[in-house]
Amino acid sequence: MITHVFLQHYWWIIVSLLASMLVFLMFVQGGQTFIYSIGTTDIKRKMIVNTLGRKWEFTFTTLVTFGGAFFASFPLFYATSFGGAYWLWMAILFSFIIQAIAYEYRSKPANVFGTRTYDTFLLINGSLGPFLIGTAVATFFTGSHFVLDPVNKVQWQTQWHGLEALTDIRNLSLGFSVLFIARVNGLLFIVNTVDNKEISLEARKKVIVNSLFFLVFFLYFVIKTFVAEGYSFDPQSGLVFTEKYKYLFNFIRMPLLLVLFAAGVTAVIYGIASAVFKNNVKAIWITGPGTIITVFSLFLNAGFGNTAFYPSVSDLQSSLTIFKASSSHFTLKTMMYISFIIPFVIAYIWYAWRVITTKRITPDELKDGEHTY
Repeated sequence: MITHVFLQHYWWIIVSLLASMLVFLMFVQGGQTFIYSIGTTDIKRKMIVNTLGRKWEFTFTTLVTFGGAFFASFPLFYATSFGGAYWLWMAILFSFIIQAIAYEYRSKPANVFGTRTYDTFLLINGSLGPFLIGTAVATFFTGSHFVLDPVNKVQWQTQWHGLEALTDIRNLSLGFSVLFIARVNGLLFIVNTVDNKEISLEARKKVIVNSLFFLVFFLYFVIKTFVAEGYSFDPQSGLVFTEKYKYLFNFIRMPLLLVLFAAGVTAVIYGIASAVFKNNVKAIWITGPGTIITVFSLFLNAGFGNTAFYPSVSDLQSSLTIFKASSSHFTLKTMMYISFIIPFVIAYIWYAWRVITTKRITPDELKDGEHTY
């Protein structure tokens, strides 16, 4: 018999996998931040926009899927977060909306605002999207300011409704970590898919600086999180309490997660090194899986091991766990059967990805192509 507890863990794994894929796919956003710094001419800018434009819908679709899966499997989190921290989430959604508008209208003949306006939209999305998502996810470890009443109606305890997360240094450090790994992956993707020596050379130079920024912010977040108090709960009584070194102990108590985390970080570092020192044009296929594995292990750390994945610093007992926040047994079980089609969807995405990227972007291809961004 499939138990409710099994289903709650199953769906946290699915949500964690979607989140980790989203962080990797934000290489599109990261690449967009170099539209002007690497795209120093119109043709270079067009090459960068078009190689990223071939993949932007994968990121957008994964974001929507992640949100939908989270809502269906853990609706109390969705209600609490979106019902209370709505200014933070609205800022995230707005940044992705203007990205869709930019790719849709950038090269339209009747573009009355000019290409530069839509390039600015892409730059804003590339900078704010990853940073704000990283900041929001950091609250899984640092906590948020909410209280739930007896019928689970959320009462946010600050007038900033989520934006107060930007005042916590640890939240900002994860936000910048996500931004800079997106920039690194974006640069490596550009090197892999654009056939232009000047663009590739400039991208490799920028990989070094952005990698250093990523490592500084990421190490700060990890170390501070490991030594900080975490949020545990008693599985019998459901009472939430703080525990010193909670997230470090989670890795120790669940060694497979520690192995995954170490393997992911190692892959990211090795991929960066291979790009910088060996001129490996396929380094994105090392840092990409490394990014996915690292984020996946962090999400599992936040939800497993009797941990409150969405803690409240205003009222500990309002904190959310995968047991408290989940849907009913029937809903989770029905969704589980539907989720069995995910491998086929992934296979289709991989096929479509390969077809779209059969050859590297060249100036001639943009002149002769039927559709350009």
